[in-house]
Amino acid sequence: MLRITLRDGEKAIVNGAVLRAVGRTQIAVENMVSILRGREVMRPEEATTPARQLYFATMLAYIDPAGRDAHHDAVVQLLSLLIASLGTAEARELCIRFANDLAQAEYYKALAAARELIAMEDAAAADTATTQAA
Repeated sequence: MLRITLRDGEKAIVNGAVLRAVGRTQIAVENMVSILRGREVMRPEEATTPARQLYFATMLAYIDPAGRDAHHDAVVQLLSLLIASLGTAEARELCIRFANDLAQAEYYKALAAARELIAMEDAAAADTATTQAA
């Protein structure tokens, strides 16, 4: 069983349905579901970099089983782009972990790897900005 606590007004997506907590709410999930809490949901306008676009496409594949095939195609293209743009051994290993999670339909785990890729991409961008400023 999975227990989730939502703050007043916080949203969650459960099997594609958007839920909003009224007051502090606890939910006990007793079977397998696709669930994302509000802080894990990315809006389309936030998908501004390859890693963020990868996260967004993976999130859609997770919460939209009917459109999963189309989302998978986008994920594969974005993963190839990301591997080329990051190019470090650590990034490649993380991309492989992401791909393995995705291949096993472990979308929630794949999203965690995608968040790490976002952090890696942000760090690389910050390093580039620092180098250019110097």
